[in-house]
Amino acid sequence: MQGFLLPPSCVLCGDRGQPPALDLCRPCAEDLPANDHCCCHCAAPLAGPCTEALTCGRCLRRAPRFDFASVPYRYAYPLDQLIRAFKYRGVLAYGRVLGTLLAEWLAVRRAPLPQVIVPVPLHPSRHRERGFNQASELARPISRRLDIPFDDRLCRRNRATADQTELGAGSRRSNVRRAFEVAGTLGLRHVAVLDDVLTTGSTANEIARVLKRAGVRIVEVWAVARAQPSNT
Repeated sequence: MQGFLLPPSCVLCGDRGQPPALDLCRPCAEDLPANDHCCCHCAAPLAGPCTEALTCGRCLRRAPRFDFASVPYRYAYPLDQLIRAFKYRGVLAYGRVLGTLLAEWLAVRRAPLPQVIVPVPLHPSRHRERGFNQASELARPISRRLDIPFDDRLCRRNRATADQTELGAGSRRSNVRRAFEVAGTLGLRHVAVLDDVLTTGSTANEIARVLKRAGVRIVEVWAVARAQPSNT
């Protein structure tokens, strides 16, 4: 209804957005930092253009527990500003833009769709503090566009953890170890774990581990943006 009552307006430049209700104009959308050249397993950005599927050094040394990641953008300006404002300042309109962008990108992807979307859960204390789960907000437009249900109760965070953004790669892994559990019997074969940003993949790895222990065969990861993993 919003698109009919009030024309969409670009959140980056203020120009007219894209109908029916995307608050991002086409030129700004085309200027977003695409993650075109990336690892075929974890979607980490790779240097230079490539015409074949390549695997990054990290995945060659230790393959992730998830099967593959689908991430259309790099975590760089101006996308990083939208994600931070959405996540830490509660600008939910930006979340709708980001979720719609990811949904449209996934809609034209040539890959089998999962049976359910699992947003990365927040601990209840963090959820109360923030007031919303950013992954669940992203899941709403994706679920509608792809006609796939999302379940924010299937996986839960059983203990509070430190903010991953302040930690190095090794600390991130230990920070989320045994921090998640699966609720109930799944009976699912293929699941997509959804988050806003994929950095080292530690959180996605741990969730993939518990999902596969519960019987899921294929766990893929969806995120709006991929950060370049650090070596620390």
